[in-house]
Amino acid sequence: MTDLSTQLIHHAYRAPDGFDAVAPGVHKASTVFFPNVQALRTQDWKDKSGYTYGLHGTPTTFILEERIATIEGGRYCVLAPSGLSAVSLVDMAFLRQGDELLIPDNAYGPNKAFASVELKAWGIEHRYYDPMDPADLAAKITPATRLVWIEAPGSITLEFPDIPALVAVIRRANEGRSRPIISALDNTWGAGLAFGAFELGVDVSMQALTKYPSGGADVLMGSVVTADEDLHRQVLLTHMRLGLGVGANDAELVLRGLPTLTLRYQAQDVATRELATWMQTQPGVAQVLHPALAGSPGHEAWRRDARAAACLFSVVFDERISQSQVDAFCDRLQLFRLGWSWAGPISLCAPYDVPAIRSATRWPHKGGLVRFAVGLEGVEDLKADLAQALSTMRSDG
Repeated sequence: MTDLSTQLIHHAYRAPDGFDAVAPGVHKASTVFFPNVQALRTQDWKDKSGYTYGLHGTPTTFILEERIATIEGGRYCVLAPSGLSAVSLVDMAFLRQGDELLIPDNAYGPNKAFASVELKAWGIEHRYYDPMDPADLAAKITPATRLVWIEAPGSITLEFPDIPALVAVIRRANEGRSRPIISALDNTWGAGLAFGAFELGVDVSMQALTKYPSGGADVLMGSVVTADEDLHRQVLLTHMRLGLGVGANDAELVLRGLPTLTLRYQAQDVATRELATWMQTQPGVAQVLHPALAGSPGHEAWRRDARAAACLFSVVFDERISQSQVDAFCDRLQLFRLGWSWAGPISLCAPYDVPAIRSATRWPHKGGLVRFAVGLEGVEDLKADLAQALSTMRSDG
């Protein structure tokens, strides 16, 4: 080889084996080389015994999948480009034309939107059930029901459902069915740390790795974890046919966040409970919603089934406080920034119109709601920020 370009492209040097470090290597590839034709024809990526194409996995993504499966207490993991992508992957893996999907009324909004637009266009119906009433779920199940989503707690209003009771309803309904109903849990809030999804009986656990596993507010990714090989194979093959994949640099960032996952979760849990408890004492606050607070919907189920709580709490204001005052309160906050997502280093807040996003359950409050996501700032600084915004609200009122 005399041409320099050819020499560089086909350079013979390979770094020696045996390098080891804290961070796993970052492997980027579309094309993957095979040593011979036999390997090209027989190598299989599905069981992680080999590599065939970058989209189907590299050492970096395989390592991340195995670690997420360990965190969740499952056996198999598939990565997706976002939390919503993971939700839609589950739907498409298990639902077919003529099937029916049941979704909790307090679920993540884009989950509901995907069902109401895309799934409906493909001949898949959906209905909403009251997640705090297992009897309502039982009444909503029909012969066409194939998949039931569970969310713990609810995305904005943070009701914590009785997961074992919901799972029991599904299992009873499965008696005699040739195609059993599958239970899928949105476990983003629990992160695999607050409770064991598979210990509580669910079939599939989905997470937005965008949140706690990353922790840096700079990555979009999702995961689908299963303990059953047949369910995993359905998800994996749908994942392959959809052409879903994650970038190696994004996988690297999530891997970098995992060693501090338990520390960050615990720190934000402690800070959130302190702030939520303090907010209960403030004038103009009708109720604080947080699963670890006595009186918050589902507190007893949380106390029985969970061992920790995430960084979210929601505040329902007195109905005498107008929505414009609630919005102004959010604008006056300085450390709590206005933005979506959570579990990053910076605290966030956002107001919501809850009645507008409910259809199967009645929202009992008339005052405005603000959801807070507590970051890693000092608790006293966050408390002072809330106090100054609340004092201005009272003077306006």
